[in-house]
Amino acid sequence: MKLYTAIFILGFLLFEGVNAQDLVSYKFDFGAASSKKGWIAISDTDLFDENKGYGFEEIQSLESVKRRKGKAFKNGFIQSEEPFYFSVSVPEGNYSVKVTFGDLKGSSENIVRAESRRLMVNKLTTYTREIISKQMMVNVRHPEISGIAKKVALKEREQDYLHWDRKLTLEFNGSLPKICAVEITQVDDAITVFLAGNSTVVDQANEPWAAWGQMFPFFFDPQQVSIANHAESGESLLAFKREGRLEKILSLMKAGDYLFIEFTHNDQKPGANFLEPFTTYKEELKHYIEQAKAKGGIPVLVTSMYRRNFDNEGKIVNTLGDYPDAMRQVAIEEKVALIDLNAMSKVLFEAMGPENSKKAFVHFPAGTFEGQSTDFADNTHFSTFGAYELANCVVEGLVNTELDLKYYLKADIPKFDPSKPRKFEDFYWPLSKKISSQKPDGN
Repeated sequence: MKLYTAIFILGFLLFEGVNAQDLVSYKFDFGAASSKKGWIAISDTDLFDENKGYGFEEIQSLESVKRRKGKAFKNGFIQSEEPFYFSVSVPEGNYSVKVTFGDLKGSSENIVRAESRRLMVNKLTTYTREIISKQMMVNVRHPEISGIAKKVALKEREQDYLHWDRKLTLEFNGSLPKICAVEITQVDDAITVFLAGNSTVVDQANEPWAAWGQMFPFFFDPQQVSIANHAESGESLLAFKREGRLEKILSLMKAGDYLFIEFTHNDQKPGANFLEPFTTYKEELKHYIEQAKAKGGIPVLVTSMYRRNFDNEGKIVNTLGDYPDAMRQVAIEEKVALIDLNAMSKVLFEAMGPENSKKAFVHFPAGTFEGQSTDFADNTHFSTFGAYELANCVVEGLVNTELDLKYYLKADIPKFDPSKPRKFEDFYWPLSKKISSQKPDGN
């Protein structure tokens, strides 16, 4: 009986494991000259190499520290006083990433961002003899669209973005990050939340620009949910569809995945992408909803946030016309969930006030950043602080829906009240290395 049972189990595992065997898996032991079986030793000289398929993007500031012989990934680490980047060439998909931090003889401070500055781990401190591991889920995508001979029509600036470069890239930041190990395992059963939108949603590649979509991964269970942010600056509903971005999402979507849809800022502008709010705009939203449902996906509408435009009484002025109301109508007509970011952003910005709200947007005097020769005074695009606050608004809006996705939020996320915004001074964001004075497309 035991023999037959063993044979049955082995056969079942072999059958079920056909696809599993194809899933990518790596174990990297940082700071080691050699490592235990099954681990790849990584030193401070391991520059990324296409043939190996892994390594650091730069090695000038890195230092390998060896502590003692022993268990793999606890016997040393790599540190730097500057942000550093580790990349692995991987197929398209979702990846469970486990990063181990710490130092047997000292403390460390660690922040992890993935791809183009997606927030994964925020200010993790370890103390002497403390070794801590944290999980995260990273989505990797390629421009090719599966099943058809077509690619996403990337804009020129996107060619250099980390979220289209066929690698999984981790940014290690903080006052003194100490990275002991990185384990990467491809998964095929994560709930994927696809984001479709413009510059207010996109993973902004360069400081000081940011958007709520790149803060969104931080709020979810890192073992269950992957955020796939397909938003891009300057996009409208029509352009997003024309460039193959919606097709790309649909080619990857499986039943039970989500599609968050936030467009308005560029749809209201005259020209080829213009949509009239109560006719063509609503029709296009319904097309996105229909396409997502056809794949077994769950569409979610997100009304666009206000621009920073105050009247003399300190009240936000509506520059988005009837578009938010048109989206609210579609949500009712199509019986889909709505996150009213538009309404929450009004409360948030008015609570901040005309002067303090500048801190939520890209308002910085000339010389604040390298290569910045003029003042930044952008009332549409967000600072990292503003993007984080807006992500909190979206999360709070999600909590107030009936979507099952809300049960996959981290348990320790505090309730957010947009009428009581946090202080800018309390927000911690060490700069990533890539800085640009070029304003993102869209307004």
